[in-house]
Amino acid sequence: MSNQVEIKNFLIGNGSPIVLISGPCVIEDFETTFEIASFLKDVTRELNIPFIFKASYDKANRTSINSFRGPGITDGLEILKQIKAKLDVPVLSDVHRINEVAEAAKVLDIIQIPAFLCRQTDLILEVAKTGRPVNIKKGQFLAPWDIINVVEKATSTGNNKIVVTERGSMFGYNNLVVDFRGIKIIQDSGWPVIFDATHSVQLPGGAGNSSGGQREFAPILARAAVASGADGIFIEVHKDPDKALCDGPNSLKMDTLCDLLLQLKAINEAVKQ
Repeated sequence: MSNQVEIKNFLIGNGSPIVLISGPCVIEDFETTFEIASFLKDVTRELNIPFIFKASYDKANRTSINSFRGPGITDGLEILKQIKAKLDVPVLSDVHRINEVAEAAKVLDIIQIPAFLCRQTDLILEVAKTGRPVNIKKGQFLAPWDIINVVEKATSTGNNKIVVTERGSMFGYNNLVVDFRGIKIIQDSGWPVIFDATHSVQLPGGAGNSSGGQREFAPILARAAVASGADGIFIEVHKDPDKALCDGPNSLKMDTLCDLLLQLKAINEAVKQ
């Protein structure tokens, strides 16, 4: 049995309805980001699926020095603040540096620890001390049982509002695979699990100076994860993924999402029965 984490007016974990975390990988500009957020709000409201909007204000771990990183913390948080107010949705973004945490906590409803930084003790402690819910992305280099040590760092601050996101494991070079046993292993340790369907089909560094991806497999993995009992699904979307400024190869096109969510909701309800 996993802990339950409250976000706004819904719960994640321990038998609660499946949650969607979704948005573009990075904030490109206000108009694009707001359009995607509005679309997601409408779809999830129609399907009665709890929704958290996700977009990064800074992607500090891009492959190349020439990669687009986002608008930065000041402009990025202002955009997320406006989306949160105008659409009445909880917002999530990731932090990469300790000196960002206090400012980010003023806006974000849930703060995300990036997979590559999930063992950075001081960053985890600083985020957890805000009292905000924390989404820890399991590093591609960790076994499912190893993430428990990471969670214990966060909970040592007294913050028990922790969720863990599974996003695949390294399989040789430039490739990831998913072991769905990990969902139950992490849940059995007491924590809700979100499955990141789009980063799990990423090919890290696979395009040379950027990451590649196989977005055609994301829906398959998402359905398998929900059937395995995941508490939520993380899906990055874009109007035109081939023109996205970050993670386009593994992002889904917005207009394909509704059908997939209908399938995921039906699978989740069947599993809950």
